[in-house]
Amino acid sequence: MKCPFCGSLDTQVIDSRVNEAGDAIRRRRRCAQCDKRFTTWETAELRPPQIVKTNGTREDFSETKLREGFRRALHKRPVSTELVDAAVDRIRQHLLTLGEREVPARTVGELVMNELKKLDKVAYIRFASVYRSFQDVEDFRDVLRDIDE
Repeated sequence: MKCPFCGSLDTQVIDSRVNEAGDAIRRRRRCAQCDKRFTTWETAELRPPQIVKTNGTREDFSETKLREGFRRALHKRPVSTELVDAAVDRIRQHLLTLGEREVPARTVGELVMNELKKLDKVAYIRFASVYRSFQDVEDFRDVLRDIDE
């Protein structure tokens, strides 16, 4: 670790402590060159994968965009914000556990559909109709049969 005071790379860890949440380590350091002390924090950086859209473009995963999809599908439906937050967290966690650098947008769409199917059947059909580009009534019937199974 580089000393912020003199720039020396020769520093020693004097003390290490885990924070209360258990997700970060606080390290107290001393520079061997200038003898000044400073604190560093160490945390794990978990980055969601990039989303590869059907046209081949890539974009960063966006929780805001994901929540917007849920909001539109659940418009005027009796589903609490807490349930939506939990669904978004499950999707984000699933994407992190995949360990992939890139994930097809189709995968995210299917995860959203699975969550909506558990939350609200009407919202599930709304989302599916847009996501799967329904062309006629038969497409709706297919989804309705899928719900009944």
